[in-house]
Amino acid sequence: MVTESAEIKIKKTPSKSKGSWNLDVEEMATAGLHFGHKTSKTHPKMAPYLFGARNTIHIIDLEKTKEKLEEALKFIQELVSENKVLLLVGTKVQAKDLVKNMAIECGLPYVYNRWLGGTFSNFGIIQKRVAYFKDLETKKATGGLDKYTKKERLGFDKELKDLEIKFGGIKNLEKLPDAIFVCDMIEDELALKEAKMKGVKVIAICHTNVDPTLVDYPIPASDDAMSSVKYILDKVKEVIINAKSKIQSTKDKTV
Repeated sequence: MVTESAEIKIKKTPSKSKGSWNLDVEEMATAGLHFGHKTSKTHPKMAPYLFGARNTIHIIDLEKTKEKLEEALKFIQELVSENKVLLLVGTKVQAKDLVKNMAIECGLPYVYNRWLGGTFSNFGIIQKRVAYFKDLETKKATGGLDKYTKKERLGFDKELKDLEIKFGGIKNLEKLPDAIFVCDMIEDELALKEAKMKGVKVIAICHTNVDPTLVDYPIPASDDAMSSVKYILDKVKEVIINAKSKIQSTKDKTV
């Protein structure tokens, strides 16, 4: 079991080179990426990513986190560079606004409220609902709903708000994404299952109570501490913005 001095060592031992993604173990520790769940809740397949335990709480090995986060960021960079689609999924109450804002800033499709069963497995049906939503939006914007009574227009407004919550983040998703990024594997278990069913690559934050082998690019870290989730999402955002900037720069040179 890790002693108090050993835990401090995790935070204070100088990390290796920050590398391409400017990742630093001490910064990760400050953000709380290393705090796991109680040892009684730990999934056995998370063992390779654990440093030890302190006061019945498992501590994640942040050198392993750094290594796996680098792999995930490299994959995301390749996705964006190849104009492939990454869908961001984060429905946990504490993180949903963070997820939505980051996705909008990066131009990513996203699900931040609740994963609707069939989003991937019945994509065609979901697309019909999205088409209806977009048509209703267009009609409202162009005065197409003005012919209805005030009561009917209020009904349409209420419906639009409901459709925005359900489909607003994916209304421009014309095909299944090439990959999804999941912030909480337990909260969004259905998203994981549907992605695997459809062959969509999965990147996910893996807390100590989940099976990391269920995803293609696991990132061992706390998904409870919002500072941890924010640290990881900020790195993802940085990679996406830089990759898109390079694409735009290349386009400008060819014009």
